[in-house]
Amino acid sequence: MPTAHIESKLEDIAPVVLMPGDPLRAKYIAENFLEDAVLINQVRNMFGYTGLYKGKRVTVFASGMGIPSIGIYSYELFQFYNVEKIIRIGTCGSFHEDIKLLDVILSSGAYCKSHFDQLLDGVDIDFIQSSDDLNRKIMNASKVKGIDLKYGKTITSDVFDLYADSKEQFRENFPNMNFLSVEMEAFGLFYIAKKLGKEASCLMTVVDSLYDKRSLSSEERQTSLNQMIEIALDSIL
Repeated sequence: MPTAHIESKLEDIAPVVLMPGDPLRAKYIAENFLEDAVLINQVRNMFGYTGLYKGKRVTVFASGMGIPSIGIYSYELFQFYNVEKIIRIGTCGSFHEDIKLLDVILSSGAYCKSHFDQLLDGVDIDFIQSSDDLNRKIMNASKVKGIDLKYGKTITSDVFDLYADSKEQFRENFPNMNFLSVEMEAFGLFYIAKKLGKEASCLMTVVDSLYDKRSLSSEERQTSLNQMIEIALDSIL
């Protein structure tokens, strides 16, 4: 049952979806972590794959960047393909002094000043929580792997914060909550999941920090991203 943005058949997509932003990261996960992976979507080059992880069927489907893009794909996957759970896996920045580069963060919920919710449903919700049950499974998977997972609130922004004239000024837009991460998709995903009675979480690797100015090698970045991917995959078992 193809939609306007997904060409897959209903049976092509698993009930649990991992959702990176980058289509090539979806391809990387399928090729390096899944067995018998099959390409099930390439409309607009937004790649989706379904395969097996330790015997468990899972789909990896790219979301693109920003709330509008993840809003479209998460809605269609939940509403038309019987997906029950989506875990966003991606990168983020941080303005928190206790968060370092390559830390892995699990979002407890996302705050956003977007009009996404008002345009879609005529409501005004600034903060929305992620799935408690899905978060518990992710935290348990991180403990088994011995990875120190940070847990806290997320800012979802309509702009890429690195392009703001001042990071300090950007941060002043969010003065009343203690945020660990800044990214561009989580609020949209959590909102759509709540609207449709589904589950969603967001797992992120920190690649930019106001306080940690280290220069990272490509190998360091890839190792940390792999840890995040493995946590997400192990949590679905």
